Amino acid sequence: MSKRESETQIQKGRRGSMPRRQGFTLIELLIVVVIIGILAAIAIPKFANTKGKAIVASLKSDLRNLAGSQEGYWVENRTYYGGVIPNPAFTFRPTAGVTITIVSANDAGWSATASAPGAPQSCVIYYGSAPAIPPATTDGAVACS
Repeated sequence: MSKRESETQIQKGRRGSMPRRQGFTLIELLIVVVIIGILAAIAIPKFANTKGKAIVASLKSDLRNLAGSQEGYWVENRTYYGGVIPNPAFTFRPTAGVTITIVSANDAGWSATASAPGAPQSCVIYYGSAPAIPPATTDGAVACS
């Protein structure tokens, strides 16, 4: 037997004794799917909680901005704005998706609520002689329930 023939025999023997594996087994794929499911079960509630906190922060921010706009309106008109928001006569514009309702307004004070779809809470603020809306207890401070 020549050297070339013996090398060919050795190569054939190696191929025959070591079958080539292609792809993944069902067990390997199931383990990966289970791991992805566990990670999703942990991440999705955390994402929903974070989204709710972001909406509440937006409500608080809008009420603080409303307070600044109300003061500017009072300086020009000697009364607080008590109409619908948004309104061309009043320069304040809430964040998209946030609904601000002015509950009461006169020349001595005002109160308002803020809400949004998907928000876990609603927020309120009052200023001056306007009646406090629960849970607000401090004049000019935003409170959420």
